[in-house]
Amino acid sequence: MVTAKNISLSYEKNQDIIQNSSFYIEDKEFIIITGTSGSGKSTLLKSFYGKLAINKGSLIINGMDITEKKYQKTLDIRQDMGIVFQDYKLIQDYTIEENIAAPLKIKEIDEKVIKTQVKNLLNHIQLSHKAHLYPNQLSGGEQQRVSVARALGHNPKIILADEPTGNLDKYSATIVWDLLQNVNRQLGITVVVATHKIPSNLEVHHRKYDINNGMLNEVS
Repeated sequence: MVTAKNISLSYEKNQDIIQNSSFYIEDKEFIIITGTSGSGKSTLLKSFYGKLAINKGSLIINGMDITEKKYQKTLDIRQDMGIVFQDYKLIQDYTIEENIAAPLKIKEIDEKVIKTQVKNLLNHIQLSHKAHLYPNQLSGGEQQRVSVARALGHNPKIILADEPTGNLDKYSATIVWDLLQNVNRQLGITVVVATHKIPSNLEVHHRKYDINNGMLNEVS
């Protein structure tokens, strides 16, 4: 699924945030990336979906070496990915069901298929009764559930979640963590979560990587 060999990442030349790090992620795994604020968790995930170019090393995702120019900054990288952001990134002028449907419409999926998929996802996140509301009419936890549903819409092989519960209260965070666990266990989707806080009651089998001083290390 994902193989990184000696990658280095930075926003400015000669100031690497991630340094000479190697790691792997198998298909259907649940991976947690930890580290203090500013350690490089978000930076690492950005490299996965082509938002940040790799300075050194190689990063292979689903058989694509995204350090090659033909893949950089193209939609090819994201075809099999779903992305969940800390700040949701929902379209405020769209209803909840329109937000979930948006990526499918971009891919020109048949309207009947879209309608069925959106209905199923709304049931999955238990927000069918709020389908016609707008993001600002929902709580933060509900908006993040919509974000998860949107990420699932095109049946991705991997979900990337960048501090998905960072802005949520404990109750809402628990619901989002449960959703991510179910995505992995029930649908067999690989899940990668960058977070500064792992819940104590996490039930899904997972592996952890910690970023410390720019180095990525697996921890038990």
